[in-house]
Amino acid sequence: MTTTPKRYTITAALPYTNGPIHIGHLAGVYIPSDIYARYQRLQGRDVAFVCGSDEHGVPITIKAKKEGITPQQVVDRYHTIIKKSFEDFGISFDIYSRTSAKIHHETASEFFKKLYDSGKFIEQVTEQLYDSEANQFLADRFVLGTCPKCGFEESYGDQCENCGTSHNATDLINPKSAISGAVPTVKETKHWFLPLDKYQPWLKEWILESHKNDWKPNVYGQCKSWITDGLKPRAVTRDLDWGIPVPVPGGEGKVLYVWFDAPIGYISATKEWAAEQGKDWEPYWKDKDTKLLHFIGKDNIVFHCIIFPSMLKAEGSYIVPDNVPANEFLNLEGNKLSTSKNWAVWLHEYLEEFPDMQDVLRYTLTANAPESKDNDFTWKDFQTRNNSELVAIFGNFINRVTVLTHKYYDGVVPASEVDFKELTQMQEFPTQIGEAIERYKFRDGLSSLINLARLGNVFLQEQEPWKKIKEDPKAVESIINAALQIAATLAVLSEPFLPFTSDKLKNMLGLDANIDWNQIVNRETLLPAGHKINESQLLFSKIEDKTIALQLEKLEATKTQNAAQNKEVMPQKDTISFEDFTAMDLRVGTILEAEKMPKTKKLMVLKIDTGIDVRTIVSGIAESFEAADIVGKQVTVLVNLAPRALRGVESEGMILMTENDQGNLVFVNPDVTDIGNGNTIN
Repeated sequence: MTTTPKRYTITAALPYTNGPIHIGHLAGVYIPSDIYARYQRLQGRDVAFVCGSDEHGVPITIKAKKEGITPQQVVDRYHTIIKKSFEDFGISFDIYSRTSAKIHHETASEFFKKLYDSGKFIEQVTEQLYDSEANQFLADRFVLGTCPKCGFEESYGDQCENCGTSHNATDLINPKSAISGAVPTVKETKHWFLPLDKYQPWLKEWILESHKNDWKPNVYGQCKSWITDGLKPRAVTRDLDWGIPVPVPGGEGKVLYVWFDAPIGYISATKEWAAEQGKDWEPYWKDKDTKLLHFIGKDNIVFHCIIFPSMLKAEGSYIVPDNVPANEFLNLEGNKLSTSKNWAVWLHEYLEEFPDMQDVLRYTLTANAPESKDNDFTWKDFQTRNNSELVAIFGNFINRVTVLTHKYYDGVVPASEVDFKELTQMQEFPTQIGEAIERYKFRDGLSSLINLARLGNVFLQEQEPWKKIKEDPKAVESIINAALQIAATLAVLSEPFLPFTSDKLKNMLGLDANIDWNQIVNRETLLPAGHKINESQLLFSKIEDKTIALQLEKLEATKTQNAAQNKEVMPQKDTISFEDFTAMDLRVGTILEAEKMPKTKKLMVLKIDTGIDVRTIVSGIAESFEAADIVGKQVTVLVNLAPRALRGVESEGMILMTENDQGNLVFVNPDVTDIGNGNTIN
């Protein structure tokens, strides 16, 4: 039998303060964690819901360099924007702190020193990438290159955003500096490492054996892959000047690795909150009767399930997470959300165009949450869910019952003499929704909520009080009373998902703002006969086609702008002689076979009949063409180019390509009516 914890410590991933918050962040982490925290509070449970700005990440220093300002100016600007966005969307953190705070620097430094003093670290001199032009070591996201696991060509030095794999910068294929663009050299440096291999047996038992059935498959699977591959010591310091200084001898010029420093931010934020509330912070992190939960995106799984728990285990006095319900990624109109490419719906901009419609976005993002796979946000779906579900079902039911109550009874709740079956059915919903939330199935919980509104609508439609009011006014009293009880139940059960709607509905019905979940479960009558409700208001408004068209036009403009910015005009190369030109052997060939090279983004393997032979050519055209569409196509081939191995395949030539006036890649085609295979082009 599962016992209820004494308290809940709920953390939401600390956002980087190098830009504002977009819908992907909201859908993946902050709405799910807020739903869970609000639900537990409605149960009357002791909750600490903590978060804060992660202000020491390398992306912040990159942003500062680009803008010619200090990292502190960057984090101050975006901390304010992010914090306000969370408040505007009703994310009910008990505290939203920041890792530049004094209490965090003290907490992280003390944590490091305790592990250092107790011999939990190992010191190693290692070879790391170094940018000679910028005269500095390249930590993590100062390096870009090809992922050694999936072949993604824009992987960061610490993690591939395509496959989610974490690695060291020295593992990248063809690395380059994100600062200068130069090819880095390798240079020796000393750092402190947490020996993750030492904690592998414990991690295997704790995760792979104890949490096999209760952690989400995507979380469990990624952890299993890491543990099975074998864990290695992980550096917890970096050669940087922005961050928390390493607080031990020999640490000069080094800072704590952001993934050592950042999760300690949950602890320091809890300390800050507890001090403000006059509470003891330690039970929220050290009492085994506390349930610790980390809400994150899938790119943070390894840090919250492997590295941070190992840190807590090494320290010795902390509890480890009960669950880490990570979500997958949310895309936008079929493309990956991107801060750098401005392919996003920014929260602060959304409210300028959809004022007082926070809950519409919360509803859509929850209904389409990437709980088990990447999902797509589209403006058409947003419009449909608002108009067809929130307006036509939820809002319509509430408007009907409140308008009829004022019309027939001057806003006073009538007495009831009938116990309708719908009221019995209504009692199933608190349990359904509660169980879904406890299992982190927030989409299912929201589906049950809208089904309760459907129940109310169907009830009114079947009972037709507007027809019965003349022939059987007494029956109508019972009908309206029952419909009002459903409305009151909706007001309470909607709070975790739609907090602004819940507040508005409670006010409309004249309900106590502090009604909790258990009053519904215990079948308390929330609106007794004689209770007077307030004036009826529309909970939701219809969204017109022209409004959605404007949003799609904005995205199309962004796409066009990105294409223009990304288009690079190559400068003219050095002059060559006529003899150099005539040395090139250009022939007409026909593509016989085409296949995309596995684990690469751009490469395609072609079999081409050049007229003199059939040869293999590897070409970077896979993003522009489907393999099946180019078989049989005639192309211009440089046949006397020296062979070159690409990803283990020997390429024996090159096909000629160019761009059309739309910027799309096209073949340099011969005149196929006059030229056959193998003929030279003069």
